Amino acid sequence: MNMAPHMASQEQQPITVLKTRPEFLAVAGTGRRWITKGFILQAAPDSRDDGRIGVGFTASRKVGKAVVRNRAKRRLRALARTILTREGKANWSYVLVARHCDSEPGFARLEADLRWALRKLADGADLRSARKPRRTEG
Repeated sequence: MNMAPHMASQEQQPITVLKTRPEFLAVAGTGRRWITKGFILQAAPDSRDDGRIGVGFTASRKVGKAVVRNRAKRRLRALARTILTREGKANWSYVLVARHCDSEPGFARLEADLRWALRKLADGADLRSARKPRRTEG
């Protein structure tokens, strides 16, 4: 039995994986972010006009040792496959940053959090957090 036709839906949008530091910094530089218990979603409109969604994944050492970081990134990749391909905006880039938490949220909770953040973006909400001005020495 061939399962491939069921895997690819017409509603899914193609994804381009962000790989270089400048790509990640461009998304982070917009300041648009949504913070949840399990991850931080950063978003930015893309300069590309190819209808694709750019997605990057990262987990710092604060999350844990390599095994824990890799598991966190696998969960984020699964989120992107299930949610972003259907509900993400074309010509936008997203970076999913894994967060350390004492009790790991279930996958259903992560899906709900990502859907909520994407809905806020679609509604035109400004997800930038209020930043405190930096103090200058001197």
